[in-house]
Amino acid sequence: MSIGDKLPSITRRQLLIGGGAGAGLVLAWSLWPRSYRHNLHARPGEEIFNAFLKIDQAGHVTIIVPQAEMGQGVYTSLPQILADELGADWRTIAVEPAPINPLYANDFLLREQAEHSLPGFLQGAGQWTAREIAVRSNLILTGGSSSIRGFAQRYREAGAAARALLCMAAAERWDADWQACDTGEGFVTRGAPGLRQDRLRFGELVTAAAQLTPPKHIALREPKDRHLVGQSVPRLDLPAKVDGTAVYAADIRLPGMAFASVRHPPLGGGTLQALDRKAMEQVPDVRLLVEHKLFIAAVGESWWAAERALQMAAPSWKVDQPQLNDALITQRLKAALDDASGGAVMSRGDADAVPDGPGTLAAEYRVGFAPHAAMEPLTATARFENDRIEVWMPTQAPAVSRAAIARATNIDEAMVTVHPTLVGGGFGRKIDNDAAIEAAIVAMKAKRPIQLTWPREQDLGQNRCRPPAIARMRARIEPNSGTPYAWQARIACPTTSLELAARLNPGTAWAIDTGAANAGDVDGAMPPYSVPSVRIEHHPADVGVPTSMWRSVANSYTAFFTESFIDELAQARQMDPMSYRMQLLGNAPQLAECLSLAATHAGWQGGTIGSGQGIACHSSFGSHVALVADVHVGTDQRIVVDRITAVIDCGEVIHPDIVRQQVEGGIIWGMAAALGNRMGYDKGMATATNFDALNLPLLSDCPEINVHILPSRRPSGGVGEIAVPPVAPAIANAYFATTGHRLRNLPLTA
Repeated sequence: MSIGDKLPSITRRQLLIGGGAGAGLVLAWSLWPRSYRHNLHARPGEEIFNAFLKIDQAGHVTIIVPQAEMGQGVYTSLPQILADELGADWRTIAVEPAPINPLYANDFLLREQAEHSLPGFLQGAGQWTAREIAVRSNLILTGGSSSIRGFAQRYREAGAAARALLCMAAAERWDADWQACDTGEGFVTRGAPGLRQDRLRFGELVTAAAQLTPPKHIALREPKDRHLVGQSVPRLDLPAKVDGTAVYAADIRLPGMAFASVRHPPLGGGTLQALDRKAMEQVPDVRLLVEHKLFIAAVGESWWAAERALQMAAPSWKVDQPQLNDALITQRLKAALDDASGGAVMSRGDADAVPDGPGTLAAEYRVGFAPHAAMEPLTATARFENDRIEVWMPTQAPAVSRAAIARATNIDEAMVTVHPTLVGGGFGRKIDNDAAIEAAIVAMKAKRPIQLTWPREQDLGQNRCRPPAIARMRARIEPNSGTPYAWQARIACPTTSLELAARLNPGTAWAIDTGAANAGDVDGAMPPYSVPSVRIEHHPADVGVPTSMWRSVANSYTAFFTESFIDELAQARQMDPMSYRMQLLGNAPQLAECLSLAATHAGWQGGTIGSGQGIACHSSFGSHVALVADVHVGTDQRIVVDRITAVIDCGEVIHPDIVRQQVEGGIIWGMAAALGNRMGYDKGMATATNFDALNLPLLSDCPEINVHILPSRRPSGGVGEIAVPPVAPAIANAYFATTGHRLRNLPLTA
C-alpha cells in the first residue's frame, strides 16, 4: 500500500510514535495529526506495534529503518537503539526499509538549520515550522550525518512503547502490576534477578500485546539498564554484503526484463548533433532506441548489447559552452570573489572587513571539483504495468524520488512505488534521481521492465561534483601575544545547497534565489578559535556546471581554509602549531581535548621543519575531531602519508566498531580528495571519465590509521562525515613541516 491509497481507520495496534522528551514518552496522537498512520504490511503471525517495529509469534523482531544504508552502518545502529529499549535478543533482530510516509520525515535537518539561523526569540516558532515543513513535504532524507542525531530518540520511544505493551500483556496473565515487569533477551520477566523469575517469550505475548492501549507516559531506560548501546554487536548488513546476497540496484531481476545503457549531453548543456542509427541496428539483441531531450538510451537483451549499440551509434553533441574549461571556471570564481554583492552570512563582534596594514596577514586558497566516484554507477530498474510504475533504486530521499518520477512520466504520485535498495556508495550522489527517471521513461516506451545502468564514463562525466571554491583569508594579529583579534574569510563558490533544493523541488524553484549568499554553502567556516571579531562572507559563483552535496558538504573545503590559515598564523609567529591552537580554544573545550590527545598519541614533535607532522582539528555535525598526519615526500615527489592519528568526541557511542570504521573510511575518502586528481573541464566536457583519471589511493597507499574515541555522556553526534574535513589541511600542514613549502591548492600537488 502506498501513502496515496485509502487507509483504514486507526486502531490501537496502529500506534504512532512521536517525539517525546526527557525521561518519558508522549504518544503520537498528541503530537501528530491523526491522518498520519503507518502503512506497514504484516506477514501472517506478525504484529505491527508502531511505525518502527513488528514482532512475530516466533519472537522475531523486525525494525523499520527509513534512512538509506550506504555503508555507514545505519541498518545496525538504529535497530540497536530500539532493541536496547525493547529488551530484545540481538540474535532475533531483522531490518526492513521503511515505506514512504510522513512519519519517517527527517525533521532534524530543518530544525537544526532553524536553530543555527534564527535569533533566540524565534527559536520556538522556527523549530515548530521546520518540523511542520518536513512532515508535510514528506522529507525522508539521509544526509548531514543526521541518522542517529535525528532518530535516536524516536527509536528509544518506539522500543519503550512496545516494551510497555508486552509487559502489560504478561501482567494480565500473571494478574500482576505491569510496572513490576521488565524485559530482557527477548523475554518479559517478573522477579528479582538471580532469584526465581516468571518469564514469557515475546512471541507468546505479541497477539495480546498489540491489542492493548499503551499508557500515556512511559519511562525510558536508565543508562545502567541499557546493555546493547555502546557494544559492537554483529552488524546486520555485513553477512549479506560478504556472501554476495545483498541486493544493490544492479542485482534486481524481473521477469521479461531488458537492459538499457545511456548517453547524455555535456553536464553544462548541449544538443544532439549526430547519431548513426544504422550502425546501432547491426548489433544483435538490440531492441529499441529511445531519444529524449535529456538522454539517449539503447535497449537490449543484455546491457553489453545496449552499450555496444551506443558505441556503434557514436552520438555527438553540440556543446552549449565550448569555452568552458578550468581556467574559465577559476576566472568566474575570482570574479565572484571580487564582486561586492557577496555578503556576510556569519559574524561576531565587530564584523567589519579586515583592512590592509601592519599586523594583517592574508592568504588565498583554492579547492577544485571533487566527484563522488561511487563503486556502483547509477542504476535503476522500472516496471510499468496497469498504469502504475514501480522503481527499484538507490536513493537518499525516496519521497523526493517518487515525486520526480511522477513529474517526469506525468503519472500521479499515488501510482508510483519506489523500492529502495542498498545505496552502493556516493554520500550525496544518490540524492539526485537521473537514472530512476530515465528507467521509468524507457520502461514506458519499451512496454517491459527495464534495468538502466550508466556506463562508468557517463557516471563520472555527468557527476555533479562537490563545488570548487576560492577563499581569501585575512587576520589582524595582536602585536604582543601574536593571536588574531579580527578574522575574515571571503569565500567564492556556487550556491550548491540552493541549486539542489531548486533541482529536486522544481515546483518551488521560483521561491529559491540561487544567486543569493547562503550560509549553508560556507558551513564550517566560522573558526572554533577565540577571535573577538569574525566576518564570514559568501560570494555566489556560477561556474557553468551544476554541483551537488558531497561527503561532509561545505566543511570539506571550509576546514581546509581555516586549518591551513591558522597554521600559517602560527608559522608567522614561529610558534608550535598545536600550542598556538590550544591557546585559542578556550571556548571549545571538547575540541581542545581532542587536539591535545591527538598530539599525545601521535608523539607530536612541535611541527618544526623536518618533523613531517601536520595537525588540524574541526567540529561538525555535533562532533569534534583532531588529526595528526605523518608524511614524507617520495622519490617521485609524491606526498606519501605514513600515519594518521585521530581523536574524536562524538558524544554517546552506539556501536564503537561502526564509529571507528566510519572515521577510518572518512580519512581514506579525505586522502583521495587531498592527493588525487580533481575533476576538470575542457571544451565544455569533463576530463575524468574513469577511476584511473582520479588517482584514487590504492591499498598500498593507505597509511597506518589510529582512531581514539573519547567516552562521553552527551547526546550522539554525527560520525559518517566528521573525519573528512581535517584530513586535507593536516596533510598540507605536514607537507610544510617536511619541506618548508606551503601548499594552498586542493588537491595538493607537491
